[in-house]
Amino acid sequence: MKAVHVGAGNIGRGFIGLLLHEAGYELVFADVADALITRLQEADSYQVRTVGQHPTTTVVDGFTAINSSQDPDVLAAQIAEADVVTTAVGAHILRFVAPDIAAGIAARPATSPRLAVMACENAINATDLLEQEIRANYSGDDLEDKALFSNTAVDRIVPVQAEDAGLDVTVEDFSEWAVERGPFDGQEPDVPGITWVDDLGPYIERKLFTVNTGHATTAWHGWRAGHARIAEAIADPSVAQQVEAVLGETSALLVAKHGFTADDMAAYRTKVLARFANEALPDPVERVGRAPLRKLSRHDRIIGPAAELAERGLGCEGLLACFAAALAFTPDGDEEADRLQEILRGQDADAATEEITGLDASHPLFAAARERVAARQRTL
Repeated sequence: MKAVHVGAGNIGRGFIGLLLHEAGYELVFADVADALITRLQEADSYQVRTVGQHPTTTVVDGFTAINSSQDPDVLAAQIAEADVVTTAVGAHILRFVAPDIAAGIAARPATSPRLAVMACENAINATDLLEQEIRANYSGDDLEDKALFSNTAVDRIVPVQAEDAGLDVTVEDFSEWAVERGPFDGQEPDVPGITWVDDLGPYIERKLFTVNTGHATTAWHGWRAGHARIAEAIADPSVAQQVEAVLGETSALLVAKHGFTADDMAAYRTKVLARFANEALPDPVERVGRAPLRKLSRHDRIIGPAAELAERGLGCEGLLACFAAALAFTPDGDEEADRLQEILRGQDADAATEEITGLDASHPLFAAARERVAARQRTL
C-alpha cells in the first residue's frame, strides 16, 4: 500500500504521515519547500515525540520525498500508483496542489482501484474544496471511476518546534482523525488512527467551535493580558473565565444544532481545556492568534457560531468579547493583524464591520459586532 501526503510540515510529519506510517503504508511526502524536502531525502528517519499524560517516541522511516515544484511528473507518477492521497497544506493552498493531484489521477490505469483523496485541513469540508479544484484541472470524463473524495476532521496540537529539532516533531498526545465512510462504499482503508463516521458535520463543528474557537479565545485574551504562552494564559483565572464563557455558548449551539448532550459537551470541554493547559506544549499566544482576519471571517470559529446563536436568539456575549479582543490583537510581523488595523482606521464602523465579519447589516449579530468595532476605533 502506498500513501502520498502533500505537505511535509510539522502536521504532515507529526500527525497524518505518522498515522499512515503506523498503518503500514509506504509513505511519500511532497512539498515545495526545497530545504525541507532535501532534508527528508537525505534522512533515513525522524522521530515524533508526544507529550502529555502518555508520552511516547515513535520512529518514522521508510519514506521518500518529492519536490512538487521541481518534479511534478515524478509526483504524478507516484499518485498514479498510490492508494491514498492526503494533504496538510492549509485550505487556501489546495487550489495550488490540485493540478498535480489531477495529473496523477489522470495517469492511473483504468483497472486500478479508486484513489482515496482526503484533505486533512483545519477547515470545514476541505476535501470538497480540493475536489472542486481537481475537477477544474481534470480533462477526462472518468474522474468518478478513478478517485473518491472523503471529508475529514483533524485535531492535534502541534506547537512551535525547537530550533534544533530538525525533522523531529513534538506533538500533544491527543489526536483525532475522523473521516466520512460513505464515499468508500464499505471499502474503507485499514488505518487504525482513523475514526470512521457516517455524518462528519457534527464532528467538524464540534472540533472547530470548541478546540479552534477556544484556542483563539485563549490566545487573544491571553495576549491582551500580557501572557506569552497558551498554557500560561489559560492558567490566568481572568482568561480562563473568558474561555469558559465562550465554550459554554458554542456548546449550547452544538447541543441545539447537532443533538450532542449537555453532559457530552461538558466532558469534551474539560478535555479541551486540559489540552490547552499542557505545560509541555510551548505554544506562543502570538502563533495561535495569528491571521485574525481569516479567523474572524463569516463562517470561521468566532463569527460563525456567534451568528448562528444570534439567529436562534441565544446569547453570544462571550464570543463578542472574544471578537473585541481579536480587534485589539496587534503583534509585530502579522500581516493580517496589520491589515485589520488598517481597515479599522480607514473605514467607518458599518463598512469595517461588514468587511471583517462578512455579515450583512440586516443580520441579528451585526449591530452587536458593530458596537465592538466602533469601540475599538475610538481607541485608535
